Amino acid sequence: MIIEEIKLDRLHMPLKHPFETSFGKLMTKDFIVVSATSEGSTGYGESTAFPLPFYNEESTETVLYILKELIIPQVLNLDKLDHPQDLDPIFQSIKGHRMAKAALEGAIWDLYCKKKGVSLSKALGGTNTEIDVGVSIGIEPTIGELLDRVGGCIDQGYKKIKVKIKPGFDVKPMEAIRERFGMDVPLMADANSAYTLQDIDLLKQLDPLNLMMIEQPLAYDDIIDHVTLQKELSTPICLDESIHSVEDARKAVEIGATKIINIKVGRVGGLTEAKKIHDYCQEQGIPVWCGGMLESGIGRAHNIAITSLSNFTIPGDTSPSDRYWDRDITDPEVEFYKPGVIKVPEGPGIGYGINEEAFIEYVVHTDTFSRTKTV
Repeated sequence: MIIEEIKLDRLHMPLKHPFETSFGKLMTKDFIVVSATSEGSTGYGESTAFPLPFYNEESTETVLYILKELIIPQVLNLDKLDHPQDLDPIFQSIKGHRMAKAALEGAIWDLYCKKKGVSLSKALGGTNTEIDVGVSIGIEPTIGELLDRVGGCIDQGYKKIKVKIKPGFDVKPMEAIRERFGMDVPLMADANSAYTLQDIDLLKQLDPLNLMMIEQPLAYDDIIDHVTLQKELSTPICLDESIHSVEDARKAVEIGATKIINIKVGRVGGLTEAKKIHDYCQEQGIPVWCGGMLESGIGRAHNIAITSLSNFTIPGDTSPSDRYWDRDITDPEVEFYKPGVIKVPEGPGIGYGINEEAFIEYVVHTDTFSRTKTV
C-alpha cells in the first residue's frame, strides 16, 4: 500500500472526573490522533503521551515534533509499505520517542488490517474473543471517597481493582479497602515510581493485604533496585515505566526484578514491540496485562486487540468509554459486553468507526501531510 496522506488531529477531551496519580492530576486529556490514508481506506492511531513529561520523557508537544519533522516525511517518501513492521528501519533511526512511533504505527496497523479485511486482533495472533476488564482508580481526596469509588466498581463487575498510591496515601487506604470489601477482591496498588529503597519497611506493610501486585514502586528507569525490593516482599512486583522493549523485559526477568509485566502499547513503541514482549513473557511464564493511559476509544480499541493475545491473563485497565468520557470519539463507544467483560471486535481493523460529530467537537488543531504538500 502507498500512504497518500497522514493527518495529526490534536484533541482536548474533558474527563468526567479528575484523575490523580502520584505525579499529578488531570482534568482534560490533551492528545494526538493520527490517521493514515491509502486508496480510500483510513487507519487510526492515538498518542498516549500526556501534556507534560511526568509519566515518561515524552509530551504532546514532543510527539507532534517527532511525527511532523522526522517520521511522517520518511513514511510519505516510501515507495510502498507492505506491512506495519516495514516501519522498523525508520523507527530504528530515531532514538526513543516510542509514544510518537506507536501513534503512527497504530494507524498503519489499522489501515493494513482494513485493506486486508481482517480484525486487528486476528492480525496480531489474538485468540480470545472477549477480555476481562479491570479499573484504575486515582488518588481520591479522602479514604471515604476512595471506598465509595471502589464499591461502585465492584458493583459494576470489574475483574480487578487498581488503586493509585503515593507517600502518605498508601497503607491505610489499602487496609481500609480490605477491611470494607474483604480479602478476596482482586486488588493491586500502583505507585508510579513514588518510592525508594528507603521505604522498604513501609512497603512491607502491604504484604499482609494479599495484593495481586505492587506496580512500579521505585524509579521509572530502574530495574536494579527492584531486585532488592522484590527479595524483601512476598507481594509480586509488576514493572511498567521501566520496560520499553523486549530487551528490557528480558533483563528485568533474568535478574529477578519483576514477576509480572504491564504492557502499554505507547510506552513500548507500538503493537509490534508489544507482541514481542508478550511472546517472550509467555515463554518465560511471566503473566502480562495491558495498562491504560486514559485513552479515547481509538486507543482503547488497540488495547482490546493486543489483550486478545493468550498470555494477557490478568485483567487490564481498558474500561468502557463512559467511565471517563461524557462522549467518546468512536462509534460505537467501548462498552461492556457483560459485567466486567468487553467483546473483541471481529470487524476489519480496530473494529470501531469514528463519531465525526464528537471528533470535530474536541479537535483544537489539525495538520495534514500528503505525498506532495503540507497543509
